[in-house]
Amino acid sequence: MNLINALAISIGALAAVATWLCLGNSFGLQVWALFVGWGSFYHTGGGNDGFVKSAINHSWGMLVAAIALFVVATVGGSVIVTSVIVGLSVVVLVLGAHIPALSTIPAAVYGYASTAAFALLTGVALGDVAALGKAAIMVLISLVIGNAFGFVSEKIAGAMAAKAEPAE
Repeated sequence: MNLINALAISIGALAAVATWLCLGNSFGLQVWALFVGWGSFYHTGGGNDGFVKSAINHSWGMLVAAIALFVVATVGGSVIVTSVIVGLSVVVLVLGAHIPALSTIPAAVYGYASTAAFALLTGVALGDVAALGKAAIMVLISLVIGNAFGFVSEKIAGAMAAKAEPAE
């Protein structure tokens, strides 16, 4: 079987499991964030390195976003003030790439955007550190579980493709 077909089967089957994991219980995992993490795993090159790069940079993005959201809530102000705070936080996010472990900027952006989206769209009290922290951690857990699903889907697809190749 070729690799694309093997990936389609492994990712499709695991997508059903991931959806159940997020929707079939009360853990609070976010299916959309899991899929963002899954895509990020492949975007960062897959394998052990892709998993580590993606997870570390999701964490960085989540941390920067949570701090930015808290500052926005405590400073308050106009759209201009909020825009400046967000702009400055993204400068910090990207400057983190000077540290080799934080150099996978797209994965950091996925963590940042996912955290901000979840907090803003669900009405989390941004000035409440505990509530904001809980929301941010839930998004991060969902993203990293998505990285793990990517890792597993890659391994299964690789095994399926290798098994189907004729012996020489």
